[in-house]
Amino acid sequence: MSRGRGSALRFFALVFVLSLPLWLLGHLANQAGAARPYDLPVSSLMAFCPVIAALVLLPRGERLPLLRRSVARFRPGRWYVAAVLLMPGVFAASYVVLRLAGRPLPEPRITWAMVPVLIVMFLVAAVGEEAGWMGYAADRMLARYGAFTVGLVIGLVWAAWHIVPWLQAGRDAGWIAWQCLFTVATRVIIVWMYRNTGASVAAAVLVHASSNVGYALFPVNGSHYDPMTVGLLTAAVAVLVVAVWGPRTLAGRDHGRPPAGPSASSSAG
Repeated sequence: MSRGRGSALRFFALVFVLSLPLWLLGHLANQAGAARPYDLPVSSLMAFCPVIAALVLLPRGERLPLLRRSVARFRPGRWYVAAVLLMPGVFAASYVVLRLAGRPLPEPRITWAMVPVLIVMFLVAAVGEEAGWMGYAADRMLARYGAFTVGLVIGLVWAAWHIVPWLQAGRDAGWIAWQCLFTVATRVIIVWMYRNTGASVAAAVLVHASSNVGYALFPVNGSHYDPMTVGLLTAAVAVLVVAVWGPRTLAGRDHGRPPAGPSASSSAG
């Protein structure tokens, strides 16, 4: 099976094609005045398009192993702790920065009974995305390109893919630009985590889901979230990651091209 650039490009194209009906549905829902909990438009259901695209493109015998990799490799250890805590830490830091800058912010009000619901909801959605972005596209790209390059490319595609839902959520151009920075930087962090957990899609799922939970818990229900502050802080983390672990592998040692897929040999923490 080819793991080259062409396979990733077909995957990206199919993800966008599969998303088109949901973008249209989101537009129609907005026209009808449908509610948007946590500012998530109906088109957010496109979260499952990456896994659908991956399953369509994979040979039948590789479909179930991809799904297993996405949900069955949660392991104790420092990398998995980091996968859960890093992005909420960035959101907490952004709250402190905004407070110090004198930004009027409400006190955090967390409905604790909703937290497990949010965790489950965002974990399921993250599996829908990361099984495709990392389990399919990144595996093929890492066979040919450096890890930082893969993070940037997938991050840019990931950001572009979100633009329609952001517009449907009523975001302006400035908000979207800063959110694109956050999205690309987050993808670099996800690739870094993926490389250091032996190509664990589950680790990527944890980073992705914990980021969304951090947004939903930001005061109040994400209403005071500032993409510029969070984007700059996340970009700073991504720059530090690249500087310390190296852009070629993001794994601390340069062994040539990073290994791809389930056979990757990076040790998990």
